[in-house]
Amino acid sequence: MTTLRLGSALAAVAAAAMISPAFAVDEQPAATPYPLDAIPEKLPFAEPYGLPISVTTAQRLLQEAVSEATKHGWPLSIAVVDSGGTLVAFLRMDSANLASADIAIAKAVSAVKFRRPTKVFEEAIQKKSFNYLTTLPSVVASRGGIPLLDKGAVVGAIGCSGGTGSQDEAVCAAAVASLSR
Repeated sequence: MTTLRLGSALAAVAAAAMISPAFAVDEQPAATPYPLDAIPEKLPFAEPYGLPISVTTAQRLLQEAVSEATKHGWPLSIAVVDSGGTLVAFLRMDSANLASADIAIAKAVSAVKFRRPTKVFEEAIQKKSFNYLTTLPSVVASRGGIPLLDKGAVVGAIGCSGGTGSQDEAVCAAAVASLSR
């Protein structure tokens, strides 16, 4: 009889545990898929590399960028690299931060090597916590580097530095837009 009572008591405790909220197992919401597990239909940023940008076009980009930066009173450094990442044209405006020279070149190199605006890296780190990007060589995770396309091929890139990222990007974008005029 004692064994039967002990068995009944264990059964009662087990039943109470299954009903009691203190012992209930929380149902977990379905896990959000890991963003890097997504498989896109097409390879992003897969434009081919083209012939290098000409010195004439690079100088025109510098002039347009300087004009835009001057209009706003933003002393910047501006760099244009060719499709191989080699510096073609560079200018550091009067009063531009000394460190901005190296950063502008690095932004242009990053944009051409990875065939995408450097803003993409900034957003990946800020919005998606892809912090591993900071470990990759040549990645600049700050806006202000834009690849240059000619007939769908990457021919170079422009990089600006010395202002905020959005100022740098605005000047680069204005210079790139001038090429279509």
